[in-house]
Amino acid sequence: MCGIWALFGSDECLSVQCLSAMKIAHRGPDAFRFENVNGFTNCCFGFHRLAVVDQLYGMQPIRVKKFPYLWLCYNGEIYNFKQLQKQFGFDYQTLVDGEVILHLYNRGGIEQAASMLDGVFAFILLDTANRKVFLARDTYGVRPLFKVLTSDGFLGVCSEAKGLINLKHSTSLCSEVEPFLPGHYEVLDLKPSGKVASVELVKFHSCKDEPLHAAYDTVEALPSGFDLETVKSNIRILFENAVRKRLMAHRRIGCLLSGGLDSSLVAAVLLKLMKEININYPLQTFAIGMENSPDLLAARKVAAHIGSEHHEVILNTEEGIQAIEEVIFSLETYDITTIRASIGMYLVSRYIRKKTDSVVIFSGEGSDELTQGYIYFHKAPSPEEAAEESERLLKELYIFDVLRADRTTAAHGLELRVPFLDHRFTSYYLSLPAELRIPKNGIEKYLLRLSFEDSNLLPKEILWRPKEAFSDGIASVKKSWFSILQDYIDQQVDDLLLEKAAEKYPFNPPKTKESYYYRQIFEKHYPGQSSWLPHYWMPRWVKATDPSARTLKHYKSAPQE
Repeated sequence: MCGIWALFGSDECLSVQCLSAMKIAHRGPDAFRFENVNGFTNCCFGFHRLAVVDQLYGMQPIRVKKFPYLWLCYNGEIYNFKQLQKQFGFDYQTLVDGEVILHLYNRGGIEQAASMLDGVFAFILLDTANRKVFLARDTYGVRPLFKVLTSDGFLGVCSEAKGLINLKHSTSLCSEVEPFLPGHYEVLDLKPSGKVASVELVKFHSCKDEPLHAAYDTVEALPSGFDLETVKSNIRILFENAVRKRLMAHRRIGCLLSGGLDSSLVAAVLLKLMKEININYPLQTFAIGMENSPDLLAARKVAAHIGSEHHEVILNTEEGIQAIEEVIFSLETYDITTIRASIGMYLVSRYIRKKTDSVVIFSGEGSDELTQGYIYFHKAPSPEEAAEESERLLKELYIFDVLRADRTTAAHGLELRVPFLDHRFTSYYLSLPAELRIPKNGIEKYLLRLSFEDSNLLPKEILWRPKEAFSDGIASVKKSWFSILQDYIDQQVDDLLLEKAAEKYPFNPPKTKESYYYRQIFEKHYPGQSSWLPHYWMPRWVKATDPSARTLKHYKSAPQE
């Protein structure tokens, strides 16, 4: 996890522009480099480093003697860089996983470079010999990337939008900062003036397609066919492989553990594999919640079962409310459910950074979208419509859950790893018949649960625990976190303000005081940028006015113990 920033064709003094690069310093607390591009005095790279692999030669932009005309700035982890080296005979000059991007590009161009990467990434590649700039981002947008391109060819690129919104330029900038689309690469011509012109934007991978790099994976071809035993075995093999490849790190590994199915499976498999490869420190797991909240109780059970070194962070209501503004600033969104869920994750990340030496943090994001874990999937009109909804949610992860998970951890210099979004695992799961993937017997994620039933990885009551939204599970059963938030916000927003909300905010107008409160804070930090959120996250097929699972009829909270 790092922070990347680059400018091409800047009219302003670069030492002034460089101040914008410091807005993302939290993403790389270990080192910073600012570098001009030879021959292009108005082009530069900025890089904030969190040293996770190759602590000696891992600074960026990466340049190697073999390709003196290539400059690479990337944020991510490429898990198959050693397999690709073996396959194609690449001669690496560093131990940095991202160096493989230079070799792949040299071998087969940008399309191959992006398609062959098994991992999470956002990168800027400059080829001064061919006068080209390339941008690319992984399939699910696990690593963030924003860009701004003016009509006269000034390009700014950054891991977070906050590093671009205050750039100086002769033409207006603010209205054009936008997220770079996941699963795409863009080709731009670099002119002698340092300015650029976009040539094409190409989608190189779709979540349903088996990735190109699968041919060189450590897991051989799996048995085909959709009989239940084969499917369950394949799910276990691919999920375990997804966790195993993510163990690549020179820093301590930890795991977020809410006690729900997803984070519990990740933690259990992670601990099992750490033992197998003789990692000689205990796995630290982290849970947050109010005293005796459902999540804390369930996480405690899981930690005792798997044998992790477990940490509990008690959520103090006042602390949670005080964190709202800094959370919205970190997130760069005003989406209601994202903000609610982010407060707990932000506070637990702060604890990890201050009180422990765990830096590489595993988490369960992506499972609800992939395996149809949201409560409202029970109301899907047909398996086919449920499958379509699952794909829509996966495509929008970069606006919602993946955005939350990245920003709340990155704000505290932690690196997030999300095995449920492994390319091979997701493409296999989505290839299964729609009928197999829907909730069964009133239980969501039925197939995933069934696949691990005989593994003894988790206690039965955890494996079959009903869905709790993170923002709900951290609260007590008596009063949910979102209702505590709403009580506080009711005192902060006047009824008259809400009545006139649509006039003040015509795009995505707030419908509740809570929504209005978040929007006000967002507009304070990011005025006029409401289009970053195309729509609010809301359940489908139900008449919901609030995104919380606790407002849906199907919802069952665990009995208090």
